[in-house]
Amino acid sequence: MYRRPLVMGNWKLNGSQQMVTKLITELRTTLSGIQNCSVAIAPPMVYLAQARDQLVGGSGNISLAAQNVDVNLKGAFTGEIAVSMLKEIGVEYVIIGHSERRTYHHENDEVIAEKFAVLKSVGLIPVLCIGESQAENEAGQTETVCKRQLDTVLETLGVKAFENAVIAYEPVWAIGTGQSATPQQAQKTHKFIRDYIAQQDAQVAEKIIIQYGGSVNANNSAELFKQPDIDGALVGGASLEADKFIDIVKAAENAQQYQ
Repeated sequence: MYRRPLVMGNWKLNGSQQMVTKLITELRTTLSGIQNCSVAIAPPMVYLAQARDQLVGGSGNISLAAQNVDVNLKGAFTGEIAVSMLKEIGVEYVIIGHSERRTYHHENDEVIAEKFAVLKSVGLIPVLCIGESQAENEAGQTETVCKRQLDTVLETLGVKAFENAVIAYEPVWAIGTGQSATPQQAQKTHKFIRDYIAQQDAQVAEKIIIQYGGSVNANNSAELFKQPDIDGALVGGASLEADKFIDIVKAAENAQQYQ
């Protein structure tokens, strides 16, 4: 089965109004002919409206993503943002479970499962990040860690919750380090994730998009996308430069010939 790859740029804590205007203009111009790859960008929250205004009615079919969401729907939660606010502003995807949120904000599997649930409740698409640390990788615990991070969602919401959802496998030791997993290493883990979900529902497993993240760049993306269970990428630093991000998108679009 061919799965339409998804390449998403996670801008993290980077940007300015000028940068948003310039980068989106370049992406829209160059990606207007892309037909076989879905593209999304996740600017900082403060630039979501500006990005939305630039994307609406434009060519290039670029979707809007958010980098985080709160579990609360409204109330006295200073500094947080609710799912309804994201949906109203035109967001389609929301990244949850990123290792930086797990590490710096102490978000555990239970909190991430709650976020997954509130996103599904309003029809937004969760991008669930999972992955192991370097120590866990060296100890041979990659699959154990990924299974645990999936299980909290599976046990609370059921496998059907992964319909119209995205999983991003991001080995923590590769994020922002320039040290990417080899295509073979990444494929092995992606296949484990898909096979694990297939134990509960083969159709859900076959359709779900499983991205790879972790120092994805123009040099390694083509080989990664040739792997049968790698369906695009969650891109960090390379998404801040139009030419580099565009090269990754084009590599994903071309990858269908290998599927």
